[in-house]
Amino acid sequence: MDKPATSLRGKVVLVTGAAKRIGRGIALRLSEEGARVAIHYGSSEAEARRTAAECGTDLLFRANLERVDEIERMFAEVGERAGSLYGLVNNAARFTLRDPLEVTEADWDFIHNVNLKAVFFCAQQAARLMKQSGHGRIVNISSLGGLRPWAMHAHYCASKAGVIMLTRALAKAFAPEITVNSVAPGVIPFLDIDEAGLAMIRSTPAARGGTPEEVADAVVYFLKASNFVTGQILAVDGGLSLK
Repeated sequence: MDKPATSLRGKVVLVTGAAKRIGRGIALRLSEEGARVAIHYGSSEAEARRTAAECGTDLLFRANLERVDEIERMFAEVGERAGSLYGLVNNAARFTLRDPLEVTEADWDFIHNVNLKAVFFCAQQAARLMKQSGHGRIVNISSLGGLRPWAMHAHYCASKAGVIMLTRALAKAFAPEITVNSVAPGVIPFLDIDEAGLAMIRSTPAARGGTPEEVADAVVYFLKASNFVTGQILAVDGGLSLK
């Protein structure tokens, strides 16, 4: 029987897009849990180095997640430098507002190349490493936008709904050694929040926005849970998905 991990201490967990925002919050929390945090970043090198320093880790990896060859290179480096991989948190994502009548092929690819295609290929490469040790945990960060439609974000919603179905499919494909679950955050406000986001907060039953730390709590739960918890979607949204 696969027993839940009582501690993440010493376990290698890679977080994509860990330089800033939610990814940074997840990385810091994993460090507090004693994990060996591997920090991925794309272009935010200074922020990534600061996050890595605060996590006390030298496992820092740059990769353009739009390119499968760079994803494959990154995971090869993770295997070489870390020796193993216990967890992957697929956090890196893009978000844009577009009228669906105005969305171009470039707009679509800009979102889907990172939000969905990269999630699959990162999970694929991670699972190959995890199978070498016989177990692993993958947590995909989806979104309330994958559960509820937003008119001006149709391309984004499609990508995040894809992450949710991908989570379920891979949970079946990688079982029983590897679990695949998803955390779907609601509104997690930062300084650049717009009026639409503020309106969503006003509609949230919890009467506030969420925090990166609350998203990280859910991630830690899935990383510690036994393999009897897989293919699940946990909305961390203050009840907004109930609307």
